[in-house]
Amino acid sequence: MKKESLMKLTIFIILSFAFAVHNTLAQTGTSSKVLDEKVKKFLNEHSHYWFDMNIPAADGQLLYDLIIKGNYKSALEIGTSTGHSGIWIAWAMSKTGGKLITIEIDEERYKTALENFREVGLSEYIDARLADAHKLVKELKGPFDFIFSDADKEWYKNYFIDLDSKLKVGGCFTAHNISDRGRGGYRGYGGQGAYLEYIRSLKNYETTVNSDGGGVSISYKKAER
Repeated sequence: MKKESLMKLTIFIILSFAFAVHNTLAQTGTSSKVLDEKVKKFLNEHSHYWFDMNIPAADGQLLYDLIIKGNYKSALEIGTSTGHSGIWIAWAMSKTGGKLITIEIDEERYKTALENFREVGLSEYIDARLADAHKLVKELKGPFDFIFSDADKEWYKNYFIDLDSKLKVGGCFTAHNISDRGRGGYRGYGGQGAYLEYIRSLKNYETTVNSDGGGVSISYKKAER
C-alpha cells in the first residue's frame, strides 16, 4: 500500500472514530436531558404526595448535591418509604454512573416505591429490596461511598457500626431527622442523639448537621481509623 493511501486510510479511521464518539456523547447528553426533565416534572407534580415517612424536598436536593460533589457511585439507603429520597439519590447516580441499593421493610410502601421509580424512569439505577434492614445491612458486602440512614431511629448507631467498615475512605454517611440543638449540643432524646454523639466522638469522621429541611447529619470518613 502506498504511503499516500495509508495516510488517507488513517485519516479516515480517525475521523470515523471521532464522529462515533461525538455522536455517542450527543446521544448521551440528549438522553440525560430527557431524563432530567422527566424527573423534574415528576417531582413537581408529586410535591404534595410525600406524606408517608418521606423526606422534604430540601433534604432531597441536599442528598443529590452531596453525591454529585463527591462523584459517588455506590449508594445505600436504609428506609425507602415510598421512594422520595431514593429518587433524588438515584437521579444523582444517573449522573455519576452509579447505583443505589435501598431497603424497605413495609411491603405496601415498597410496592409504591417501585411504581414511583418506574414512573420517574430511574429503575435501572435502583436495586430496591424488601427486607429487614437489621439483618440485611449486616449481610451486604459493599463497599459503599454514600449511605443515607432514615429507618428506625433507635437503630441508627447500630446501622452505622455495621456499615462503618463497608464505607470507603472519602465516603459520606448521612442520617435523617438529626438536630444538634439541645442539651449538650445533641438532641436530648432517642437514638438520634446517641448516634450523633457517637459519630462525633470518632476522630476519623468529620460531622456537620444541615438543618435546612428535616435535619441531616453529614459525616465524611477521613481515614479507616
